[in-house]
Amino acid sequence: MPRGAFRRCLPALYFAFFTCPTPEQRMSGTQAPDIHLGEPARGTGCVRGKQTSIRVQDCGRGEGARAASRELRRERAQEHPRESWALAQPYPAPQPLALHPETQPCPACRSPPPGRLLPRPALPGHPFLLPIMAVYRLCVTTGPYLRAGTLDNISVTLVGTCGESPKQRLDRMGRDFASGSVQKYKVRCTAELGELLLLRVHKERYAFFRKDSWYCSRICVTEPDGTVSHFPCYQWIEGYRTVELRPGTARTICQDSLPLLLDHRTRELRARQECYRWKIYAPGFPCMVDVNSFQEMESDKKFALTKMTTCVDQGDSSGNRYLPGFPMKIDIPSLMYMEPNIRYSATKTISLLFNAIPASLGMKLRGLLDRKGSWKKLDDMQNIFWCHKTFTTKYVTEHWCEDHFFGYQYLNGVNPVMLHCISSLPSKLPVTNDMVAPLLGQDTCLQTELERGNIFLADYWILAEAPTHCLNGRQQYVAAPLCLLWLSPQGALVPLAIQLSQTPGPNSPIFLPTDSEWDWLLAKTWVRNSEFLVHENNTHFLCTHLLCEAFAMATLRQLPLCHPIYKLLLPHTRYTLQVNTIARATLLNPEGLVDQVTSIGRQGLIYLMSTGLAHFTYTNFCLPDSLRARGVLAIPNYHYRDDGLKIWAAIESFVSEIVGYYYPSDASVQQDSELQAWVGEIFAQAFLGRESSGFPSRLCTPGEMVKFLTAIIFNCSAQHAAVNSGQHDFGAWMPNAPSSMRQPPPQTKGTTTLKTYLDTLPEVNISCNNLLLFWLVSQEPKDQRPLGTYPDEHFTEEAPRRSIAAFQSRLAQISRDIQERNQGLALPYTYLDPPLIENSVSI
Repeated sequence: MPRGAFRRCLPALYFAFFTCPTPEQRMSGTQAPDIHLGEPARGTGCVRGKQTSIRVQDCGRGEGARAASRELRRERAQEHPRESWALAQPYPAPQPLALHPETQPCPACRSPPPGRLLPRPALPGHPFLLPIMAVYRLCVTTGPYLRAGTLDNISVTLVGTCGESPKQRLDRMGRDFASGSVQKYKVRCTAELGELLLLRVHKERYAFFRKDSWYCSRICVTEPDGTVSHFPCYQWIEGYRTVELRPGTARTICQDSLPLLLDHRTRELRARQECYRWKIYAPGFPCMVDVNSFQEMESDKKFALTKMTTCVDQGDSSGNRYLPGFPMKIDIPSLMYMEPNIRYSATKTISLLFNAIPASLGMKLRGLLDRKGSWKKLDDMQNIFWCHKTFTTKYVTEHWCEDHFFGYQYLNGVNPVMLHCISSLPSKLPVTNDMVAPLLGQDTCLQTELERGNIFLADYWILAEAPTHCLNGRQQYVAAPLCLLWLSPQGALVPLAIQLSQTPGPNSPIFLPTDSEWDWLLAKTWVRNSEFLVHENNTHFLCTHLLCEAFAMATLRQLPLCHPIYKLLLPHTRYTLQVNTIARATLLNPEGLVDQVTSIGRQGLIYLMSTGLAHFTYTNFCLPDSLRARGVLAIPNYHYRDDGLKIWAAIESFVSEIVGYYYPSDASVQQDSELQAWVGEIFAQAFLGRESSGFPSRLCTPGEMVKFLTAIIFNCSAQHAAVNSGQHDFGAWMPNAPSSMRQPPPQTKGTTTLKTYLDTLPEVNISCNNLLLFWLVSQEPKDQRPLGTYPDEHFTEEAPRRSIAAFQSRLAQISRDIQERNQGLALPYTYLDPPLIENSVSI
């Protein structure tokens, strides 16, 4: 090379050689700063997770130097295959002037942040040496769900206390945001931004491709000084829009003072309140989500959880019609429009269909769904679900007519909340000692057993004025029985007497175990029919589904993503709005399944739920208080109570730690305006502002918060599992849970035979449609998340993470205890085993 050419190239070569990292620096995570000199001869790579970009000046001559440079680049590529270098370093580099300490690695990509070198002073006579730019490294995680990736352009803007970065597109070679992918990028700024406040994610059109949805799980940002900031997202972003994410540290409104953050909270909640609107389903009902608000939105303007614009009113186009192969009408439009962040995943939808189609098709092919008339004999009912038998269904089929199993179901069946201990008989149930003496024996009497606390009552007063309707063109009937039970010295709960109306008299006989076999069996079957109606409408749908929907709605409308209570409750609202929308579209709609299989129909359902809500109290809602008020704390073999109290205690401990961390004083609770708006909306929309309910309209202390939140989580998870999961087990044998009765309650004894018994039970097609429903709701579709499972890391601080781990450990121990106990039971009770409890009401 001519000497003059070499001298002209010397400054660029000197800078390149003496600012590249040494092998020791690469191993320790240190690295020379990004530089930009003259026209680019660009190379990008990754040194322990940090991309580099080096631009050098070249005089255009010196082929030998360029050849030597290429050779050195090849050698360095062999040492670090994933790195590409613009220049190699043949000589040792000078030691850096300053190095920031190492910090924790990014949890997603596991790459430790490199140290950051301070800019080297410019050499005399070479002013082209520029100071370093601030570089922020991003790690973007896309959810592992079907069609979670996107082809749209994704750009980001970082907003800090000292300014914001330019909008920068995230782009690498190949597809960037595939399902389940973790991609790393960097954003350059002319100066450091200070503490990061917001991260704006811009989703925009790419070329000619159609817009699609993207499920962004989280974005981790490593700042120039090595600090890692986590930005949880965990939501679908549809269309072209910008969403704003805050760092994962949970903050109440009292902890935010910057106008930017306060304004962000206000705009986020205003947008959600426009998206998730309340609707009155029927007078006296808890309010529900208005799915028309989703239908009204243009596809371009659908709301993500952080969308900041309002929806466009496009009118109502609801409909209700029959579909081929379905015995009831279905509200089709309400199922077609569902906000993406609350609808079923593709996996769960497909699983639900695969649960439904084979069972319904099998019944259809055998002609059961179209066959009217009475069953010919009881044994024929065993063939309804011949391929879906479980240990419990077989046990129920064998023992359903026995008195001890009749009493057992009040403790561990699907409606274990009906019993009340009584110290005196109500005037409307005139049972005498002579009536029950043969069962009690000579050593005791009715009054003695009342005083000992061994007499219990199940009162179905709520059915006394329930309307009835017709099925298959025939009038149906309902009873409002009173059932008296006795806890025997052997620890068995058995029925003593049954009266099938609330009004005693000659036309309302009291049936006893000493009556004829068919009279007594028919009386118990009437009680089981009443149990079915109260359980399905009130215990199950009202007290879990509808109330949990109200909790979910208030959480979405009143708490921003950064609020600690939002982070705590969101996993326990998963899919609740979707499953309730499906229920209203198929079960509760006019001429839906409730109208097709129950003796009270839709109008009776509305009556039962509105009446039930009017009498529902905070004591009923909280398990320990409910058990104490009903006087059932001492009954043996009450597995629902025992398992439920253990789970309640585990949830309470977990919630107490979370609340204690974020709310250290009474003032911190009282001054949280978002929290107070949340509990106030629940009181107004779920319990209709009824003061006599005892539900709080305002929270004043951390203790009140803990109790209320514990009750919400318990009812969204464990309570729903207890009253839902066993429906197929206890209802597959239809006489144990008949949905309707075709004859009025008997007014005299001695008239019941096998034929009259079969003529009172539901007809064949009614039975099969109801059992099909039992099968579907008892089979949780795939995409499950058991209680205590939180794969979405909304909490990023260490303290709540430790609380979650402790909660999971307690649940694991409870599960081991339950499984050990069940080994000694003739009929295992598994419905409150934590791995079998879903986090939320999702089926």
